[in-house]
Amino acid sequence: MTVTKTESIPEAKRVAVIGAGSWGTALAHHLGCLGHDVRLWVFEPDLLEILQRQRENTLFLPGVKLSPNISYWHDQKEATDKVAMLVMAVPSHVFRQVLLSLQPEPADVTVVSATKGIETDTLLTMEGVVREVWGPEHAYAVLSGPSFALEVAQAQPTAVTVASRQREVAKNIQRLFFSPSFRVYTTYDVTGVELGGALKNVMALATGILEGLGLGANPRAALITRGLAEIIRLGSRLGANPMTMAGLAGLGDLVLTCTSAQSRNYRVGRRLGAGEKLPDILAGMKMVAEGIKTTAATHFLAQKLGVEMPIVEQVYRILYEQQPPQQAVRALMTRALKDEMDALTEG
Repeated sequence: MTVTKTESIPEAKRVAVIGAGSWGTALAHHLGCLGHDVRLWVFEPDLLEILQRQRENTLFLPGVKLSPNISYWHDQKEATDKVAMLVMAVPSHVFRQVLLSLQPEPADVTVVSATKGIETDTLLTMEGVVREVWGPEHAYAVLSGPSFALEVAQAQPTAVTVASRQREVAKNIQRLFFSPSFRVYTTYDVTGVELGGALKNVMALATGILEGLGLGANPRAALITRGLAEIIRLGSRLGANPMTMAGLAGLGDLVLTCTSAQSRNYRVGRRLGAGEKLPDILAGMKMVAEGIKTTAATHFLAQKLGVEMPIVEQVYRILYEQQPPQQAVRALMTRALKDEMDALTEG
């Protein structure tokens, strides 16, 4: 399927997408189908050769013939030459490194983060990283919401949110990405959108663990609901609007990744619950499961801020302290009894 260009789509722009994983490739394809001139930066030389020869990302997004409006680059300066927008679709743990390698940054270029994570060393979201590397005045936005890469590439109906502290930046990106199959909402709560996108991966690990243990729908529903409460608590402490967590970048993405085996984090959790060891799981993976590093970052951030996040704590212990998953479930279920509304704010 292809995305049909409509009269509401703005004039074609030159856009650089940094990162040729499944999500970066899907976004590049989507923008290319809208008629934009897309430059996809590819880190792996062997993947670059495949893309140039076959016009298909056989490693990360097989089965999708990519738009002819995409060109493929390994040289970062050439990939970002005279672009109007820079879409960052690299894992969070290399986000800063890639930004630094792009210096001096392209002038007057809006950075759109499609990365869902928290930097472990600094405990910053990607907005914080951009502010540190390129300065607080740089135009920045984040794109997030329930959106599996393959379904976006197939032009299945998808709704996402773009957040920017600058109203016109958000609206410009909304217009640039919109299509009849890709509906884009705007918000100005950058913190809430980034935290929702990052923390849902931790909860997806947790729900996957439940399935790996052979548990059913009751515990999954409880975990998603209480996981959302934890995300709201941390977001509120950092100044996010709690209502953002009820939207696409919060509840929407949370439900998606906690209920589908398309989620890498869910699949990792399922294997952990079934008794596999994390190093063995990671050794066989081509793509990054962001939730693993985000769990550590969130655990330390919650401790720093004094925010109680029991699900995050138990996932951290499973990943980094080899706690048996069954013990984690018992620890969560036998915590002190509370009023539900108090527990939304107090844990």
